[in-house]
Amino acid sequence: MAPKSFSFPGIFPALLASSLALLLLPTPIIAVHDYHDALRKSILFFEGQRSGKLPPDQRVKWRRDSALRDGSTAGVDLTGGYYDAGDNVKFGFPMAFTTTLLAWSIIDFGRNMGPELKNAVKAVKWSTDYLLKATAKPGVVYVQVGDAYSDHSCWERPEDMDTLRTVYKIDNAHPGSDVAGETAAALAAASIVFRSRDPAYSRLLLNRAVRVFNFADKHRGAYSSSLHAAVCPFYCDVNGYQDELLWAAAWLHKASRKRAYREYIVKNEVVLRAGDTINEFGWDNKHAGINVLISKC
Repeated sequence: MAPKSFSFPGIFPALLASSLALLLLPTPIIAVHDYHDALRKSILFFEGQRSGKLPPDQRVKWRRDSALRDGSTAGVDLTGGYYDAGDNVKFGFPMAFTTTLLAWSIIDFGRNMGPELKNAVKAVKWSTDYLLKATAKPGVVYVQVGDAYSDHSCWERPEDMDTLRTVYKIDNAHPGSDVAGETAAALAAASIVFRSRDPAYSRLLLNRAVRVFNFADKHRGAYSSSLHAAVCPFYCDVNGYQDELLWAAAWLHKASRKRAYREYIVKNEVVLRAGDTINEFGWDNKHAGINVLISKC
């Protein structure tokens, strides 16, 4: 039996960036590790995590179509996207962060990816296609598919799963500025990736990012408060939603080239704790990434 899919949010984007950085070294100190192969496997990993109807060019051949009715209980199409963390749950928060990091890797290092660039772009689009579905309804973001408790109680392949596919959402009355902000950041970052490759798709991503950011900013609150029983202790936003709003604004500034988003960061410097100095960067804490991104704008 083929192994169940697994992932660790943030680790593989970091591995991808590390592989790229090592490829940029002028002269290898010792030729022991093949970092071109590490890059290939880092990107290939995401194909093993795919949910939904798989494409003809799927390279991980032991995977099959799965979760083809996701969202049906809520009357929406939420097929696609990526599974997470040894589970068959689709957690929108870490998935969106992973998408942002993948897009950022392409933006900064795409010219060094060689033949893997096309696969990295496909990995981003597999996620953004799902995020577009999850944000199709104004004032609503679908942030999770699957019940983590029942899923954790049953170790099985996604092709064979019979656990609950419960759908969770945030809306005006149940805010989630953290997950909505990260989703906006992912869509904005991806719009840069597709700006010259597919201008129409890029515009769709950017316009949706603007709408989702406005929703996240207008209805402020943490999704781990609105959906505590479903998302905690799995992906609780311990750090607060403020950094995701700043992170999204920074990416919208970079993607749209509009000063309004940079001014948003300045205007909200105190209330959103823009001056926080935190020496970590991951799906829950974006401050280090915000500082790097703003310094390059």
